[in-house]
Amino acid sequence: MSTSHELLWSIGELAERAGATVKTVRFYSDQGLLPAAARSSGGHRRYGPQALERLQLIRSLRTLDLPLPEIRRVLEDEDEAGHVLENAVDSRLRDLGSELKALRWREAALQLVRDCPPAQRAGRLRLLGTLDTPPSTAPLARFWRTWLPPRMPRRATAAFLEVAVPQPPDEPHPSQALAFAQLHAMTTAPCPGSRQPQPEVHRVAGADGAALLYAGLVEAFELAAPHLRRAHDPRPGEALDAYVAAYASAYRSRDTPDFRRLLDAHLSTDPRLDRYWELTAIVLTPPGSSPQPTPGSADDWLRAALRRHNAGGA
Repeated sequence: MSTSHELLWSIGELAERAGATVKTVRFYSDQGLLPAAARSSGGHRRYGPQALERLQLIRSLRTLDLPLPEIRRVLEDEDEAGHVLENAVDSRLRDLGSELKALRWREAALQLVRDCPPAQRAGRLRLLGTLDTPPSTAPLARFWRTWLPPRMPRRATAAFLEVAVPQPPDEPHPSQALAFAQLHAMTTAPCPGSRQPQPEVHRVAGADGAALLYAGLVEAFELAAPHLRRAHDPRPGEALDAYVAAYASAYRSRDTPDFRRLLDAHLSTDPRLDRYWELTAIVLTPPGSSPQPTPGSADDWLRAALRRHNAGGA
């Protein structure tokens, strides 16, 4: 079926009807996205109403910043065009979210440099210059893998990393960006020895016992978190029982008064990561809000509850 000559336009006429430039129409034609309906006697491309509709669709898709390969898929797969378009839009939204997060982190970094005393700017620039934007949590996860007992089951390690590694906020306040940069510097600094100093229970528990220990600690921290949010004083109860049970399983012991006294003594000599948890609380807490519980603050609360219990304050 032939197309009426009156419904065929030159490249310039099509561009004028679409409100585009001749260069734009030629580009899409050369890319195979805008096929000509016919050729003139002089060999020039002629376009029909279908080309106008397609050109308008292409330009609409481009305003969404979809790349040409995605546009081609939408145009070529007519039966699945709606599904293909939905996937393309979802993909672009994810990309934009990442780009916006990176821009907000750069903004926070610039504010930190601008607002600090001139004498501190060089040091702050070096600190912030080690971060990707948005920053990666991989260095923090590597730090914890050297802290946790060797050969601890992968699932148990992943469960603990989920609560121990703070996720960078999407819209960081400068103070949160600075705290995350300091965490990054702390966890990537070389250790004096071959490994981080570790609690004595790691040696006793072994890989399987450590898995039970950290699963129990995560449960105890979750039980303690509501007390921390309500600013309750440390107290015996379900959270402390779960905490002691975690250590009892690692030490292959029972929860007895004697064990609780020995545990308190052991914990008082363990190496601490207080600075890590202080910085983590800043990263997790928007300015002006109550500090968010961390495994570190929950551990402090539970240790205090254990001391109170042992002192007869149950």
